[in-house]
Amino acid sequence: MFNRSLAQLEILCKQLYETTETGVRLQAEKALVEFTNSPDCLSKCQLLLERGSSSYSQLLAATCLSKLVSRTSNPLPLEQRIDIRNYVLNYLATRPKLAEFVTQALIQLYSRITKLGWFDCQKDDYVFRNVIADVTRFLQDSVEHCIIGVTILSQLTNEINQADTSHPLTKHRKIASSFRDSSLFDIFTLSCNLLKQASGKNLNLNDESQHGLLMQLLKLSHNCLNYDFIGTSTDESSDDLCTVQIPTSWRSAFLDSSTLQLFFDLYHSIPPSLSPLVLSCLVQIASVRRSLFNNAERAKFLSHLVDGVKRILENPQSLSDPNNYHEFCRLLARLKSNYQLGELVKVENYPEVIRLIANFTVTSLQHWEFAPNSVHYLLSLWQRLAASVPYVKATEPHLLETYTPEVTKAYITSRLESVCIILRDGLEDPLDDAGLVQQQLDQLSTIGRCEYEKTCALLVQLFDQSAQTYQELLQSTNSSTIDITVQEGRLTWLVYIIGAVIGGRVSFASTDEQDAMDGELVCRVLQLMNLTDSRLAQAGNERLELAMLSFFEQFRKIYIGDQVQKSSKLYRRLSEVLGLNDETMVLSVFIGKIITNLKYWGQCEPITSKTLHPTFTLFSSCVGEDEDQFEQFMLPLTAAFEAVAQMFSTNTFNEQEAKRTLVGLVRDLRGIAFAFNAKTSFMMLFDWIYPAYMPILQRAIELWYHVPACTTPVLKLMAELVHNRSQRLQFDVSSPNGILLFRETSKMITTYGNRILTIGEVPKDQMYSVKLKGVSVCFSMLKAVLSGNYVNFGVFRLYGDDALDNALQTFIKLLLSIPHSDLLDYPKLSQSFYSLLEVLTQDHMNFIASLEPHVVMYILSSISEGLTALDTMVCTGCCSSLDHIATYLFKQLSRSTKKRPVAMATDERFLHIMQQHPEMIQQMLSTVLNIIIFEDCRNQWSMSRPLLGLILLNEKYFADLRNSIVNSQPPEKQQAMHLCFENLMEGIERNLLTKNRDRFTQNLSVFRREVNDSMKNSSYGVNTNDMMS
Repeated sequence: MFNRSLAQLEILCKQLYETTETGVRLQAEKALVEFTNSPDCLSKCQLLLERGSSSYSQLLAATCLSKLVSRTSNPLPLEQRIDIRNYVLNYLATRPKLAEFVTQALIQLYSRITKLGWFDCQKDDYVFRNVIADVTRFLQDSVEHCIIGVTILSQLTNEINQADTSHPLTKHRKIASSFRDSSLFDIFTLSCNLLKQASGKNLNLNDESQHGLLMQLLKLSHNCLNYDFIGTSTDESSDDLCTVQIPTSWRSAFLDSSTLQLFFDLYHSIPPSLSPLVLSCLVQIASVRRSLFNNAERAKFLSHLVDGVKRILENPQSLSDPNNYHEFCRLLARLKSNYQLGELVKVENYPEVIRLIANFTVTSLQHWEFAPNSVHYLLSLWQRLAASVPYVKATEPHLLETYTPEVTKAYITSRLESVCIILRDGLEDPLDDAGLVQQQLDQLSTIGRCEYEKTCALLVQLFDQSAQTYQELLQSTNSSTIDITVQEGRLTWLVYIIGAVIGGRVSFASTDEQDAMDGELVCRVLQLMNLTDSRLAQAGNERLELAMLSFFEQFRKIYIGDQVQKSSKLYRRLSEVLGLNDETMVLSVFIGKIITNLKYWGQCEPITSKTLHPTFTLFSSCVGEDEDQFEQFMLPLTAAFEAVAQMFSTNTFNEQEAKRTLVGLVRDLRGIAFAFNAKTSFMMLFDWIYPAYMPILQRAIELWYHVPACTTPVLKLMAELVHNRSQRLQFDVSSPNGILLFRETSKMITTYGNRILTIGEVPKDQMYSVKLKGVSVCFSMLKAVLSGNYVNFGVFRLYGDDALDNALQTFIKLLLSIPHSDLLDYPKLSQSFYSLLEVLTQDHMNFIASLEPHVVMYILSSISEGLTALDTMVCTGCCSSLDHIATYLFKQLSRSTKKRPVAMATDERFLHIMQQHPEMIQQMLSTVLNIIIFEDCRNQWSMSRPLLGLILLNEKYFADLRNSIVNSQPPEKQQAMHLCFENLMEGIERNLLTKNRDRFTQNLSVFRREVNDSMKNSSYGVNTNDMMS
């Protein structure tokens, strides 16, 4: 009977993996899914492994078993998992020549069982931790067995290092930390010893099995060195900043120079196909944290590292392989990211090594088509070296004044020479990859500023040559299009590079002579712009125009603004050559260029978007305090507002036209408001829009509240107008404008809020765009005006003005209409809500205290859920709100025990609500303590602030919680844990004064470190969430 079903399973497996017919494959997949979910799947998997004749059925069995051992609901019993682990090891040992994908699947199964059972005990023995003993018998057998044993260790290291989304992150970190402390160093030592044995023998690397063994050993070493030692979860995007946080217990391996030497020797002795793995290991070793060594040890280690790099540079044959080349470039970059220039220059062979690195860099840049993605690491090295020159204190020469100009010249000339080749051969143009070009230019901006005189002289020479040739070609009647395009390509690179080196100017390190050099370069670019603009009616070059815009942006950042000296030699040179005497005249040139671009390049999206991006900022600089100029500029917007007002005044008007005009108008105004950061210019805008045009915005909200395409831009404009950025909203002491502005804000929030709540049911997929987006902007608007410090909110109640109450009550109505899940599911909504709640609990706690019990509980529940949010900003905001609430409660309780005047009714009601529902505050105390002790708490300071208030409000509950945690520890650790809690409260008084809070925060930092040390190798913490709930 089973033999027949076994045969059917094998047929289904072949159909799933081999057939080309989609229908057959889908049917097979459906049948196999049913098999994996069947109750007798486990026993059938074992029989499949025993009796199955095809590799596909073995793969199916291994995959099904992995799913069974991984499931969180109804997990397999411990004895069954031990049996599966032992069975897999025996199966691999007796069948060393299985198909590679089957072996891989079985090793994955072993790794998964081991990781998930890491803390499982049987008779006081952690039964899944004897990993090295498990593989010893493989390592003592044939080469095939050795490969399996090493692969098991490599895959296990990788499996434990990776977080599993189906299991809690806290559990993953405890397993990863325990594995790091108990097994990882032994595995790394074993891999190094096996590599030494292999390198000591005359390996026949033409033998596929011996080649495979060496590859697996190198992968194992790399996995050990690439381990996430402290739970930072770095990714490849942070490669430049990576530091390998090797534990102190590993010091011996790195103080012993033989470890480093082993990998350099391997690089020179093994085939190029394996060399990239060796270099990857060396990259990690070079990135070992600095604090692992003292100064003398670090100098010795760096000396060995530099010697190894020198040896590779002297024998560069293997670097012709792109993978080797890439990894070696990464290794060179780590020399400066992890060591200081002052340390490098003290290395014995530094002069020779820096010469070799410079030659290697120049050659690499000249061969621009070879491994272009690796150039980033070389430029990163030279950027860091050049940036360090002003700070180096060593007496030894760094020689960068000799070699940095060579690197700069190689980059510039190689980019120019590439233009002709790319056009001739039809290659992909690097200029089309804007991100890559910008990254390289950012690096060159620092490199080019080292020995800037040489950089400028080279750029002037090359620019003059290309510009003259370009002009001659344009004047010639028989010049070819290809020749013109080549010169435009060269000029594009030069304009980009000139913009970059100008952007690299550092004010404290720049001289008048360098500013004069910048003037020479700027004059040439502006002259070229005049030339290209004059022929736009006939032809234009998109890439050259984008380069011009990049140049303008860099120039604006450096030479336009209050911080620039108007006597700068750059402006003297511009005055002499082009008659541009000051920044206002230069700005007029920029504005002219913007108009030209919009006229001739209106259909080119990249140019128009980059043209419009700086427009409002430039306008802000131009206007300054000139009211006449401001009024002149605003004339088109004034006309648009008047047109909308005229439409609204009639009973019948073209609604679509009104919407289109209004949306364009408010978007333009928002851009202008965003750019006006100075008080004078912003006040001109405020006086222009209020009170004349504010009723039009209010009317638009009344009419089109259900049309988010209209209301969202209006709400965003209002949110921008009330945002006191750079203290621009500073009204005179006799001005009522702050209060009047808040009245308009309150009116808009109330109008929109009350109407949007009437629209009824909204489909889930439209909920954010139709309702929640507008609500989110209202929350941001209210937060901005409440925290702007330009309104005294006490006057509203004093004079019977209900503007404040209306706004706050509308906020509550909107909040109660949103499910808790939506508050956290939509990032912008959650950020605006929690930042507003932080302001309300800080400055308007009396309002919070006056709310109905169900509203108070809703707010507290939202804080409780936000404490565990992944967004750090949300979590920090919740901590701050909770701190304000706990402080308020503590003060009210303190007053009630003293002979004070009778408390307000709202205060008494709030206290009563909290006393009726103590579990809410207690749950948040548990949550905060849980996060601090057991999770990767990245905002510990923020978490510490509410914790003291929560403890003082719930002293009995805290004592019970402490005892629960202590008693859950192994007996030998209970005393240490009890002492940790004693030290936490040592010297803490029963008050929330700043000095007491700061003392508690310091104690908490020590407490967290001591608790983590105490719980190492402890099984506690896997089910902490259950205990804390």
